Amino acid sequence: MLNPLLLNLKYYLNGLVTALTGLLAVVAPWWRGPGLELAGLTPDWPLIWVVCWSVRRNPWQGAVAGITLGLLQDALTSPRPTHALGLAVVGILTARLQKQRYMQEDFISVALIVFGMVVIAETLMALQWMLLTTSVWQGSDGMSLTGMETFLDGLWNPIQPSGTISGDGPRSLESIWWNHQRNALTSAILSSLWAPALYWPLSHWWQSQERDPKEV
Repeated sequence: MLNPLLLNLKYYLNGLVTALTGLLAVVAPWWRGPGLELAGLTPDWPLIWVVCWSVRRNPWQGAVAGITLGLLQDALTSPRPTHALGLAVVGILTARLQKQRYMQEDFISVALIVFGMVVIAETLMALQWMLLTTSVWQGSDGMSLTGMETFLDGLWNPIQPSGTISGDGPRSLESIWWNHQRNALTSAILSSLWAPALYWPLSHWWQSQERDPKEV
């Protein structure tokens, strides 16, 4: 009788902790404490969380986690461009790296994975801005490109926590890629440095939940 109760308790507790840490990761970029800001950017905590989750899981689970956190980010910022695409790709690639045993699961490897995944996610964001600027996402009501950019810039800039595209917003392809190069490198360095701080507690927690209750 005790084992089923313990298993149910572990299941719900693990789900609660996983959901809460995911939500905290989504809102964490707005917190700018000591050492958490470089050139106006903060660590990409949602991406770090997705990497931590996906390292020990399959690509499908990584994709679901990335889409979920990405949609939550979209709800807090702007749905265009979407964060869900980049985080889904990050989840899939991280899971495949682990599955193919290209890298060992330790702090240094996780930091390197985060560095590379930030560059990939930022590149996908820049590509979306490029498509947006070239009117691929132009409104069906005939809104001009300038009007669309102004509308989206008004949504994006005042509430952007860590700045995928900063400044006055994406007004030209040149400005998009200039911002991409600067922000991708800065965010990658900062995120990789802070990745172990999130990976260590989450990894230990999830591993402890996978053990048999009799072993505890």
